[in-house]
Amino acid sequence: MQTTILYIGRDAEITIVMERLLNARPEWKGICVCTDEEAVALCETQNLDLVLLGNGINAECEKVLRAKLTALQPGLKIVQHYGGGSGLLYGEIMSALS
Repeated sequence: MQTTILYIGRDAEITIVMERLLNARPEWKGICVCTDEEAVALCETQNLDLVLLGNGINAECEKVLRAKLTALQPGLKIVQHYGGGSGLLYGEIMSALS
């Protein structure tokens, strides 16, 4: 069974890299978006296991996003992702899911 991970970031280039990194592991299905509207729409239609909040999301947007996403999927794990190599990303995801 795949773990579905949604990454939300504001930088399109970083989002492309994150999509490649998340989908490089067969046990993960990575979906990456740049807007809150896309994220909410995905949360309405897909069962998510984890949300990673990336660069460029300010505190107010984060608060609103968390509220909207958890209203749609109570108990959804949402964590900050500050960047770093693929090893750090793996550790961050595994820690959040455990």
